[in-house]
Amino acid sequence: MCRAKPQSSSLPHLPDTTITIRLITRDELPQLLELYHHLHPVDAPLPTGDVVQVWDTILCDPRLYYIVADIGSQLVATCNLTIVPNLTRGARPYGIIENVVTHPDHRRQGFGTQVLRYALSIAWQQQCYKVMLLTGSKREETLQFYERAGFKRGVKTGFIALPPEEL
Repeated sequence: MCRAKPQSSSLPHLPDTTITIRLITRDELPQLLELYHHLHPVDAPLPTGDVVQVWDTILCDPRLYYIVADIGSQLVATCNLTIVPNLTRGARPYGIIENVVTHPDHRRQGFGTQVLRYALSIAWQQQCYKVMLLTGSKREETLQFYERAGFKRGVKTGFIALPPEEL
């Protein structure tokens, strides 16, 4: 693995269980892909050889961070943060958060908020001047979740371009 062992933040949860918010490790790819199934259940499984190569590329990129909530060695929530170099704002980078998901059995317990706040702390340590997050959800409950995690609604207007075959 290309990255040093990450520092983590442990929080008490249940008497016998500790929640650890940390960066993912290489061997946790299968659990990450299981979580992603809850984010996009209709996605086809990835070809094994391709996914391992992509995963190694991700782990070796110092600008990519995959944050997880771990309870007893089981991943229950995740998001990923990309730090983008920039030539405006005093050459300060900006961050983009994607693929926010919590396992359905563990929702509404604060795990998603904790992984987002951990991602924000990394971004601020990297001197990012902003962090962006887009959601396709229109559910008020989801939008309030992001606000509670530190994001503001309506500050900017987002646009997305999709490849012609996906329109």
